Amino acid sequence: MPMPAAAPESIEIRRENSPVPYREALTAMEARNAAIAEGTERELVWLLEHPPVYTAGTSAAAPELIDPRFEVVEAGRGGRYTYHGPGQRIGYVLLDLKKRGRDVRCFVHALEGWAIATLADIGLDAWRAEGRIGIWTRGPDGREAKIGAIGVRVRRWVTMHGFSVNIDPDLAHFGGIVPCGIEEFGVTSLARLGIELAPGAFDTALLARLPDFLAGLNQSTEGSKCALP
Repeated sequence: MPMPAAAPESIEIRRENSPVPYREALTAMEARNAAIAEGTERELVWLLEHPPVYTAGTSAAAPELIDPRFEVVEAGRGGRYTYHGPGQRIGYVLLDLKKRGRDVRCFVHALEGWAIATLADIGLDAWRAEGRIGIWTRGPDGREAKIGAIGVRVRRWVTMHGFSVNIDPDLAHFGGIVPCGIEEFGVTSLARLGIELAPGAFDTALLARLPDFLAGLNQSTEGSKCALP
């Protein structure tokens, strides 16, 4: 596993130990997005969890909300319905793409790669799947299953939202929606796959890979083309 590296001074790292209500986080993200665009605040990587909530992206379809047993919030990000709750680590990534290549596809690709590389470091093989949003692996039954979700929004070239990874959530809570509109595949977690992590271990592994993530974004600013599969 890579050794943790100090984050650039231009980026604030915030790690929450207690769940943050989704609406509260959304309000804070929107304010920080505007401040970054105006140059009055640093970029932000915010690691947290939420109390149980279903969030609707801009492509969410009403039939995919099967059982609204938790609060449902319009998120404003891309994508469809997603569940967030305890045991799921979320990374909200607010970066100024004016300084990092103005390439949204490269940003999403690098974000996926960051999560995949982190999972590899803690012992799980995960990948992208063509035509299916998210981060995928093999479930206990050997079939592909989703272990992470991606959903972003870009306003004034500043990113919002980011990714989530299932560490040890209650997987039954996903049953109230069709996660990301994909009915054919299930969801899984590190715990379901037999990988137990100490508190904070995922954050440590993720932040150790932050320099690689930023390097992938910075290719565009240095005149190189973002490498996409």
